[in-house]
Amino acid sequence: MINDIDTTFSASLSVEQTTNAVISIQNLDHYFGHGQLKKQVLFDISLEINAGEIIIMTGPSGSGKTTLLTLVGGLRSAQSGSLQVLGEELCGASKRKLTQARRQHGYIFQAHNLHASLTALQNVKMGLELHSRISLQEMKTRSAEMLELVGLGNRVNYYPDDLSGGQKQRVAIARALVSHPKIVLADEPTAALDSKSGRDVVNLMQQLAKEQGCTILLVTHDNRILDIADRIVHMEDGHLISDGVDAPMQVH
Repeated sequence: MINDIDTTFSASLSVEQTTNAVISIQNLDHYFGHGQLKKQVLFDISLEINAGEIIIMTGPSGSGKTTLLTLVGGLRSAQSGSLQVLGEELCGASKRKLTQARRQHGYIFQAHNLHASLTALQNVKMGLELHSRISLQEMKTRSAEMLELVGLGNRVNYYPDDLSGGQKQRVAIARALVSHPKIVLADEPTAALDSKSGRDVVNLMQQLAKEQGCTILLVTHDNRILDIADRIVHMEDGHLISDGVDAPMQVH
């Protein structure tokens, strides 16, 4: 049984936070390119995600899943419509506001994006370095505790090249969750893993995120992990076909 590493975190969530949407998307359009090369890639997306939900986004390659994930994550600015994340409007947001928004999130990607020159502990500690209120010693302590929770307590001083694919993703999960983010965004986190490692990784994400009270938005093609979702949303050709609540929506 994994113990809660920050009991005050979930206790501090108000009733309002646990019932209202933490991600609210209304009539969102998005384009790539300019002039004659301008191409619309998202069409009139509307979606609400509540605190504590695990949402899996499915759809064929090129359907706009990763684009939507990066907009929610503040990695690029939304252009048209409304995109509110944790109560902040990100449509047309400044670079400074997007940077502030990114500090509220944890990211897990298909390519674990670990720094090869840093140990597992140092990689996880990077997830805390934007939070100036935390001392260096506390960063190290919390990073070591999180690695213990993901089953790598005996690998804290290992470098990525000495870890298996599944272990690298566990380090990436630890890095994403060590700051107790309110939202975790994951883009194909099991794509490079075998069946057992992939299952272990998503079970771990589910368990830790539930204990920390955060919301997960996960993009995947992996049908083996759909059972962890509270809802499955489906995209095709830049349209949200189903939000996982009602019957499939019609594309106009």
